[in-house]
Amino acid sequence: MERKIRVLVAKPGLDGHDRGALVVAQALRDGGLEVVYTGLRQTPAQIVNAAIQEDVEFIGLSCLSGAHNELFPEVVRLLKEKGADDIIVFGGGVIPQEDIPFLESQGIKKIFTPGTPTQEAVDFVYQHAKGKAMTFTKPPKQIAHIGIAVKSIDAALPFYYEQLGLQLLGTEVVESEQVKVAFLGIGETRFELLEPLSPESPIAKFIEKRGEGIHHIALDVDNIDERLANLKANGVQLINETPKDGAHGARIAFLHPKAAGGVLFELCQYPADNGGQGHE
Repeated sequence: MERKIRVLVAKPGLDGHDRGALVVAQALRDGGLEVVYTGLRQTPAQIVNAAIQEDVEFIGLSCLSGAHNELFPEVVRLLKEKGADDIIVFGGGVIPQEDIPFLESQGIKKIFTPGTPTQEAVDFVYQHAKGKAMTFTKPPKQIAHIGIAVKSIDAALPFYYEQLGLQLLGTEVVESEQVKVAFLGIGETRFELLEPLSPESPIAKFIEKRGEGIHHIALDVDNIDERLANLKANGVQLINETPKDGAHGARIAFLHPKAAGGVLFELCQYPADNGGQGHE
């Protein structure tokens, strides 16, 4: 995998409150970015020096003291002076709307005002990452399972028992998907029979539209949050932009079939102590 995009989060000036900056820093980390936080009461020169030393692509400035019109442009000026004006600067804090045009004219790429969802900052960084959309050179570990939609697990199981000779590993109800799952071992992977528990279940809607059959292919992956953020940054259409709970304690997310020529892929990250695929 390529190096993560690096962001320096800084508090210029004498402002002594950094809760908002810490919240943004954590959101950026959760979004798969590498974050350096410089702490309180930093001068523009200290911020610029740290950004250069840390080799970051972005600087995020937070200011609650009202000195943003002086401090933010000074950071941009010093970056230019040191030949590091390729570093993108964005800011946030208690900044009046009427000050935003001036700050943008001084080279601040984006201002986030109070109440802005933190995900917007994550999206901004990925969208302006100088064309360096990250890709994974390490493939998924393996096929975790192949999901097969069935109207009734009890009716479907005899074929897998008697004709294919597969072993039933167990069953589980996955509330987030309104589905009952039967796990059948086959080598290092599984078949998962998916029985809808309500007409609103995605599996029920799939069967109504297409009939019983293969529903999805699940891939066993590491770093699911980072992978989803990278896929989104690369323009891959997602059904789930953040993971949700799946069977065996896994965190799961689905890619949109349009991203893969009609194939529905699921990403699964299993707990480290659950044997990779969570076999019972």
